[in-house]
Amino acid sequence: MNQLTARLPAGGKTSRPAGALPLKAGVAAIAISALTAAAVGNHLAAKRTERRRPPTGRFVTVDGVRLHYQERGQGPTLVLVHGNGVSSEDYVLSGLFDALAQRYRVIAFDRPGFGYSERPRNRPWTAQDQARLLLGAMSVLDAEEAVLVAHSWGTLVALQAQLAAPERIRGLVLMSGYYWPTARIDAPLLGAPAIPGLGDVIRVTASPLIGRLMMPLMLKQMFSPAKVPEHFRQGFASDMSLRPSQLRATAADTAMMPLEAGKLAPQLTAVVGPVLVISGDGDKIVSCEHQSRRLARELLGGEIQVIEGAGHMLHHTAPQVVAQAILGFLRQIAMEPGLGGERHPEPEPRRVAESLPA
Repeated sequence: MNQLTARLPAGGKTSRPAGALPLKAGVAAIAISALTAAAVGNHLAAKRTERRRPPTGRFVTVDGVRLHYQERGQGPTLVLVHGNGVSSEDYVLSGLFDALAQRYRVIAFDRPGFGYSERPRNRPWTAQDQARLLLGAMSVLDAEEAVLVAHSWGTLVALQAQLAAPERIRGLVLMSGYYWPTARIDAPLLGAPAIPGLGDVIRVTASPLIGRLMMPLMLKQMFSPAKVPEHFRQGFASDMSLRPSQLRATAADTAMMPLEAGKLAPQLTAVVGPVLVISGDGDKIVSCEHQSRRLARELLGGEIQVIEGAGHMLHHTAPQVVAQAILGFLRQIAMEPGLGGERHPEPEPRRVAESLPA
């Protein structure tokens, strides 16, 4: 049998095909150029978006952080805390802001990193940190006491605010909230843009494009089993949500959510005061049964209203039902305009097992 042997060149080193290194360098240069072009394009697109949609509210600086807020109405104060991926405009678009402002002083903040609020990178932004900033902003705006109305991720902030300063929180309205940690595939997948370094590259280059492609599916999931309302299709500022700066805040909050719920869960029994829990029975983002119903059962003074056929974005799907539920809750806890904000609690907390207006 003949045996073939390969001979190494002198010095024992293998030779590379001619042109291999220039080819690799060329591919790398093209990739870097493409990423740079995408980053510049996304930056310019974000600036154009902000010029088309300038801030409609005012600004307040608390602890070195500039927060954007919208305020309307007179009377006892309600503070609205929005969920993930949106801003205070979510409450305006749903109509809930105006409905409540007819009888109350309503303040809706952009949480740090959302809308036009800053989110400095040199500090943590846990639910507790955001609650501390919210309480500080309320003090600056002469809103020492208020009822907090919160949706989704914002419920974590509202509960932490109540735990930190129960004497200042007159009551809580918690919509579509997440209170106990569960295994969530969206946390690692959608949280990637929050990773320092690699995440920064992703969010300024690929994330806006991926977000545009995924947006229809995400909205369908958020509203299911209901359809996405026409007012939301026409009015939702998806281009604001897809700015690289807001994508970082959205990703960070998504990644933190199970951890934040895990830290909060053992403290829930310490929550005092009246609480109204509102949930859609078909919520595909957080389970009505395992989150909202459970919370209402475990909280002293907890009430729940479940809306049939509504999903996670129930304040858009059933805005009038949600507004009436909140107004009824405020009457119950004597937060009526003209009563001086005095609290007249009932002898025993009232628990509504379920209310299903269509």
